[in-house]
Amino acid sequence: MQKALAGLRRINLEGLRWRVFDAKGQVLGRLASQISTVIQGKDKPTYAPNRDDGDMCIVINAKDVCVTGRKLNNKFYHWHTGYIGHLKERSLKDQMARDPTEVIRKAVLRMLPRNKLHDDRDRKLRIFAGSEHPFGDRPLELFVIPPQKVREIRPRARRALIRAQKKAEEQKESARYAGKGANSSGHRCKKTIHLRTEDPETSVLLPQVMPSDVLRR
Repeated sequence: MQKALAGLRRINLEGLRWRVFDAKGQVLGRLASQISTVIQGKDKPTYAPNRDDGDMCIVINAKDVCVTGRKLNNKFYHWHTGYIGHLKERSLKDQMARDPTEVIRKAVLRMLPRNKLHDDRDRKLRIFAGSEHPFGDRPLELFVIPPQKVREIRPRARRALIRAQKKAEEQKESARYAGKGANSSGHRCKKTIHLRTEDPETSVLLPQVMPSDVLRR
């Protein structure tokens, strides 16, 4: 808790809001993008890239943040100690077990621009592994994360799905005709052919007798 209060004297808290982010069940990247927007002040009409007008961001339940896919085992953090051959790495799973607050901190800070305001914005970010924090006497505001927008299926995937459905229907029809042909083998079947002309009123239906083996095709 002493570490969480460090550096507050260097922040001008006048006119700033205290926004609380609950990371429980939230996707890491989407949560970090919302925090980076608030910490830069981009949600305010007075935003300017050369001013630090962002609000204080308090993140709780960092240990319950979620990731998609196989990132828990396939994502690695790399750093170098400065000595020859001392390239270190650590998986996201090990980092979550060691210190889950650093996972969110790295995700947020790597979304911020690398300029002179980077350190000031870092001081406004306070992350806690659980739900307890020492800022209960502040006027806290719970930040409501907007729901995830479900993206519509892409045109290429939609066309592939339609082709697969048509192919399945054709296979069912061919199997049905094959079954009928096997039952009536050697007999002639009657098929109605619709002859179309330029004038739809003159189009007629003509019966035609075709062998059953031709119908199976």
